[in-house]
Amino acid sequence: MDNLGIDFVSELVGTALLVLLGCGVVANVALVRTKGFNGGFLMVNIGWGLAVFSGVIVAYASGAHLNPAVTLGLVANGAKTFGSEATLVDVNFLTVIAYIGAQLIGAIIGAVFVWLAYKQHFDAEPDAANKLGVFSTGPALRSYGWNLVTEIIGTFVLVFVVIGFGRNADGGGLAALGALPVALLVIAIGASLGGPTGYAINPARDLGPRLAHAFLPIKGKGSSDWAYSWVPVVGPIIGGLIAGWAAIPLLPILT
Repeated sequence: MDNLGIDFVSELVGTALLVLLGCGVVANVALVRTKGFNGGFLMVNIGWGLAVFSGVIVAYASGAHLNPAVTLGLVANGAKTFGSEATLVDVNFLTVIAYIGAQLIGAIIGAVFVWLAYKQHFDAEPDAANKLGVFSTGPALRSYGWNLVTEIIGTFVLVFVVIGFGRNADGGGLAALGALPVALLVIAIGASLGGPTGYAINPARDLGPRLAHAFLPIKGKGSSDWAYSWVPVVGPIIGGLIAGWAAIPLLPILT
């Protein structure tokens, strides 16, 4: 397998694990009769942080982007290569599409496994909104413009810090930050900025599971809320790009 093939599989597996554990903790908190029912938002924050930790650990080969906003933020920042030292690939249209495609496919696969793990609880859950909430984010107060702003700010923080830590690392990505620091960063973003929208901060993390929700035979699932679906895609992309561009003049001064 060539380097791009290895990086593709790495991003797919890492993102699948991230979504399996991240959406899994939401299922544990939201669905009735689970052991973690009503565990609270902080439990979700910690679970998502450790989900990212796990995804980064298994996706070091590709640099563990696990997020189209990270990939595009690195491009905006002028990255010339993606991947680890052993699997470096040149940044071009094909590699960007391969990374984002792997992230989206991995997110769908991870969401399917969440449904399989919690199948009986999905069947027992009477609230269709709780079922959707396992898969995708939704706003506490629906205002598309302000929800977009929240996602832009949260993703800016993620990508700006990742680039800051990885300035001297080949390929960049979450792996350049390190598994434990990136886990703590995600917990901090969730605890601080996650209240308004549930902090997608990752287009693949939201769109992939939302697609899974749409096609899976989930009992009484209701709508997939496509009217809101563009916010957790567009917002993180804008935030990631701004972070990549802002890091060019700022980080040489700050770090």
